[in-house]
Amino acid sequence: MALPIGVDIAIQHLLHRRRQTLVSLLGVALGVGFFIGISAMMQGFQRDFIARIIDVQPHIIVKDEVRTAPRQPVEWIYGDGAVDLRGLKPREEVRGIRGARNIMATLDEVPGVQVAPALSGNLLLRFGGRDVSVNVTGIDPVRERKVTHIEKDLLSGSLDALYTTSNAIILGEGVAAKAGIRKDDLISAVSPVGVVLKMKVVGIFRSNITLIDNFDTYVLLKKAQVLQNRANVINRLNLRLDDIEQSGPLAERIERQFGYRSEPWQEQSRNVLGIFVIQNGIMYSTVGAILIVSCFGIYNVISTVVFEKTRDIGILKSMGFRPRDIRRIFVLEGLIVGLTGTVLGWLLGWSLIEGLASIHLNMEGFIKSQGFILYRTPRHYIIGAVMAVVSATLAAWVPARRASRLNPVDIVRGAG
Repeated sequence: MALPIGVDIAIQHLLHRRRQTLVSLLGVALGVGFFIGISAMMQGFQRDFIARIIDVQPHIIVKDEVRTAPRQPVEWIYGDGAVDLRGLKPREEVRGIRGARNIMATLDEVPGVQVAPALSGNLLLRFGGRDVSVNVTGIDPVRERKVTHIEKDLLSGSLDALYTTSNAIILGEGVAAKAGIRKDDLISAVSPVGVVLKMKVVGIFRSNITLIDNFDTYVLLKKAQVLQNRANVINRLNLRLDDIEQSGPLAERIERQFGYRSEPWQEQSRNVLGIFVIQNGIMYSTVGAILIVSCFGIYNVISTVVFEKTRDIGILKSMGFRPRDIRRIFVLEGLIVGLTGTVLGWLLGWSLIEGLASIHLNMEGFIKSQGFILYRTPRHYIIGAVMAVVSATLAAWVPARRASRLNPVDIVRGAG
């Protein structure tokens, strides 16, 4: 089956300049291929990190603090006036969430929301002459298993052992490794207020988030209150939602209603999520630069063809080809380069992903992983194709427009 004459002419023009066409094709293929490979790697890491944060940590944390300090009466009266307030002595207040039981009862009535109380503080663990500074969180195991997956992350022991063992403690894997502690060992726990307890390790967990594994420990809520010398005090409420997209609006509502600072998971991980935005910006900039370079190659090829085929363009116009027909031929050349380069780029991108997937590494940073975390999706292939085809077509448009404006009479006169 014969090709349409416009397509046949476009292909012949590209084949006439094989070397330049090949360079343009490679540029497009590299842009698409690297976009697919880098996107799979970066978004794989990002999605895995967010999934682990959502899986391990509460979706909302209500803290025993306010977002902004209360305004003084003189500031209310004079507003933005020229008032200088000095020598202010803050009121000494006992830290903790007041009316925590009432707040929990109110939140328990919200559909799709689970809430658990906690008391967080610092602790010094002593074992075999080694001192390890850790974060300790007092929990109610019945409620805690509904808001975090600490029970699922246990390498040994059980969450219910906090109830059945006197002075029980659960350690992160990194904490245990630093001090050489194993399950069932007896360790000394020293709190900042001077309370010392002999505690038994009833469990060790691994969340695969380095900061949590290296510093976090869990005890029974009542035991944490004893260690911190803060009887019946709760300084955190941990919430888990069935619909994580409602974390932000619900946190705002809780803060307005009860006055305590309420942080959704997006705010807790804001610094890391900001890094992800920068990563994506770098990725798109790099791929865009590769495609721009390839577009200059396409522009150069088609501009050269227009210059060399000026007489042929005049002949085509004298045969009845309209300006839009001439323009379509040269735009088709850019489109052909874009589509062919896209297919080659897809193959290159797939090869990169499979090559990265076969590499096994022991990586430890924000998270622990045994290799590259890759996110495979047709969306990356579609985005890469659209970017390549649009760029190639736009690169061909300028010389195609110039070719369509050539006057056959001027061409013949020039030739003569």
